[in-house]
Amino acid sequence: MTFSVLGFDPRDGSLGFASQSHFFGVGAVVGRAEAGVGAVVSQAFANTDWPHLGLGLLREGGSPDEVVRLLVAGDDLAAHRQLLVLDATGRSAAHHGGACAPAVSSAADATSVAGGNMLASAAVAPALLLGTPAPDDPPLARRLVAALRAGEDAGGDVRGSQSAVVTVVSGRRTATPWREVLADLRVDDHPDPVAELARMLPIHEGFGAVGAALFAAPLVIGTRSAIDPVQADAMLDRLAAAEALLGGNREAALWRAVVALRAGRTALGREVLAGLLRDRPALGDFVDGLVQVGVLAAEDLR
Repeated sequence: MTFSVLGFDPRDGSLGFASQSHFFGVGAVVGRAEAGVGAVVSQAFANTDWPHLGLGLLREGGSPDEVVRLLVAGDDLAAHRQLLVLDATGRSAAHHGGACAPAVSSAADATSVAGGNMLASAAVAPALLLGTPAPDDPPLARRLVAALRAGEDAGGDVRGSQSAVVTVVSGRRTATPWREVLADLRVDDHPDPVAELARMLPIHEGFGAVGAALFAAPLVIGTRSAIDPVQADAMLDRLAAAEALLGGNREAALWRAVVALRAGRTALGREVLAGLLRDRPALGDFVDGLVQVGVLAAEDLR
């Protein structure tokens, strides 16, 4: 009832998966990825323990082939299930039980593994494969979503589309893997969930810049005197690019103004802020509030 692709990007070590299904909220159940470890997807009549158990085995040093062998051996209903496993070096393995509903399809190449069931044809899985990226190809999240569209163009799920997910993590294995999530987008119920993922990706990228400014002191919070001018200029450039991605959503512009004012780029900050206040005068009270809590100073606004 689902098709998925797991991919590894040798350019930066990132890895992840994307799935589409005629099922509500496929992203909540189909798979998991962990930075520097790998990705595991269970589908068909899924065993929702497999992604968690599989990542544990990869974390302990198991190969994708070993993960598949151990998980399948421990499940009496494995004949009804599909399993896709990818490690942090791009190695992969797959299991497709003989009792999965047709059409069943699977394929793999040097950087990806794909599979599906209840498909329009066996051509779907090969259409999902990523191949080796060129240096100027888009980042992995965009390539995974494009792969889902290619799978749909090859026939897709014979029942249609309802939900989709794309998850990408970095290649860095750390004690805090939750900090290494590069993309985690889900469309739970939509007539064209893959198109909706594609629409959301630029917004996600734009808000990545906003989050980097907001949550990494001292650009927005913390001691202003600790702001590195080089870091501030780089963030201002990143937020300007985010404005273009976000279109009519002015969130990036707001925090670009704040970063500029805090970093001593006063003319730029006032110019951006003035444009925002012309478009949305109610923001004036919010800006005054930023002065009250110490994010900005009164002299920044004069």
